[in-house]
Amino acid sequence: MTKIRLGLTLGVVAGIIDVIPMLIQNLTWDANLSAFFLWVVSGFLIATSDIKINGALKGIIISFLILLPSAILIGWNDPFALFPIFIMTLILGSLLGCLIDKFGKVSK
Repeated sequence: MTKIRLGLTLGVVAGIIDVIPMLIQNLTWDANLSAFFLWVVSGFLIATSDIKINGALKGIIISFLILLPSAILIGWNDPFALFPIFIMTLILGSLLGCLIDKFGKVSK
């Protein structure tokens, strides 16, 4: 599997993992879709990034950079809501980066 396909596939899996607790909390669909696609885009960008750092660190950095605009909007009204979001971003971002780095093959 190419790195890009792996990144997209793992991004979808991370998105599903992130959205499950949100569905249980009955959050709005725009919040659920936003979180899901954050992970799909993160998986793609982690897979295509050529930054020469540890895979887990690359995943964390890219995931937090993608989260930043939404985090500003969320934190403006409810700063305490950012804690679980940051924890999930830290965990899923590092896992995505590590797995993509370990199992992804560069396509030629």
